[in-house]
Amino acid sequence: MSSSERQFTQLSSGISGLDSLLRGGLVEGRLYLVIGPPGTGKTLLGTQFLEAGLEAGDDVLFIHAEESASDLRANTAELGIDISDATFLDVGPDSEFFEEAESYDVVKPRDVEDGHLISDIREAIERVDPDRVLIDPITHFQYLEPTEYQFRKRVISFARFLQDRETTVLATKTPSNQMDTQLRSLSDGIISLSYGDEKAGRRIRLRKHRGIGQQDGSHGMEIRDSGVEVYPALEPEQRTRSFDPTQFSAGVPELDSLLDGGLERGTVTILSGPSGVGKSTTATEFLASAAADGSPALAYLFDESIDTFSHRCETFGIPLSELRDEGTLLVEEVESLALSPEEFANRVKTQAEERGAELVVIDGIAGYKNAIKRGQDDVELRRRLHALTQQLTRGNTAVILIDQRRDVTGLHEPTSENVSYLADNIVFQNYIEVAGELQRVVGALKKRVGGFETVPRRFEITADGLQVGDPVSGMHGVFEGVPEQHGDGNNQSSTH
Repeated sequence: MSSSERQFTQLSSGISGLDSLLRGGLVEGRLYLVIGPPGTGKTLLGTQFLEAGLEAGDDVLFIHAEESASDLRANTAELGIDISDATFLDVGPDSEFFEEAESYDVVKPRDVEDGHLISDIREAIERVDPDRVLIDPITHFQYLEPTEYQFRKRVISFARFLQDRETTVLATKTPSNQMDTQLRSLSDGIISLSYGDEKAGRRIRLRKHRGIGQQDGSHGMEIRDSGVEVYPALEPEQRTRSFDPTQFSAGVPELDSLLDGGLERGTVTILSGPSGVGKSTTATEFLASAAADGSPALAYLFDESIDTFSHRCETFGIPLSELRDEGTLLVEEVESLALSPEEFANRVKTQAEERGAELVVIDGIAGYKNAIKRGQDDVELRRRLHALTQQLTRGNTAVILIDQRRDVTGLHEPTSENVSYLADNIVFQNYIEVAGELQRVVGALKKRVGGFETVPRRFEITADGLQVGDPVSGMHGVFEGVPEQHGDGNNQSSTH
């Protein structure tokens, strides 16, 4: 950032996530355009901008044309947004305009309306001397001008008039072809809002932020009980701590032996296997072991309710309720279509930082892609998930992602489609058929830090939890799912 950029005074928009996208906030004395279809939250975003000014001790002016001042106060109050101390200037027509059917016979209506409007606005600004102004919508200016040239002159004149007074202006507009290009060109910043179907959800994008720059791309946005909330997409950051290869034990000696002691902090592990093979149970062993050792752990459930997860853990002797009560283990069920990928990522990142989490489990990848609102396609969702795991591992948090494969037996692909690049470690679980009996095996295909056994082990899920046995030695065809005995059965496992 240059020395001239550092001289800018930046103000809070009233929405912390938006301030982050703006690289610190709105620049004092600038004109910003908030553009989006009806119902995307333009007015609400603007009122939060005014409220932030009032809380900072600023004088604020609300120039409105489509809703009355009483309706605006009531609507914002419902969301806990207090702009009662703002000065309101209603430049829209009142009910008498319709009742009287007033006509102009001698002069053009534009000339009469123009004179009244500009006079009223100038008088209000000089009287209030506002630090912040919201114009909702700025379309009212456009309707009064016969040409784009005249409109451009009007907006430039108005913007300079306010800039001379160091007034920051937020103007809203519904997209249209008429004069949009002019407004976009004249604005110092452009905030674009959109809303798709229920799956896509609300999105926000910054198209421009003159002199400062912005975080590009599409980001999550929600309208909640407290107003507009913005969730920036996570960006890569430098590692916040030096890499610490301390291992997390599963508390199951044979499984730990398979993994040369356990899973390292600061790495991502994909635990892969078909439905029902025991992936969640295995991940829970790591969670419980970490939490019992005093290492805070987090689990996010996309494929299972907390009730069934808790019941299963208690059945296996894992003291889930006790660990949650102690605060060393947080388990959250993610409601389908309730969150954008950015909101979920920000929630995990914030909770991990606040709790000093050393292990995070996401159960599972398919559920994540199905349950998260799809502002992007599957490829973009995987990128968002990758960005989240990068954020966590750079703080030396270990991450376990549970991945469900379609094949029941055999190991045609170690993970589901296009997710293996996320992993430092790949641990697979599978079914094999031995003499007509279906058995379970667990093995490792990849471990970036340290060694692992190259021969998988049989395991069972019993009333006491995960029971891992000896390596499946003396057989071939284990990875095809139908192993056959060969040799004398004395082959031993090895590590590398």
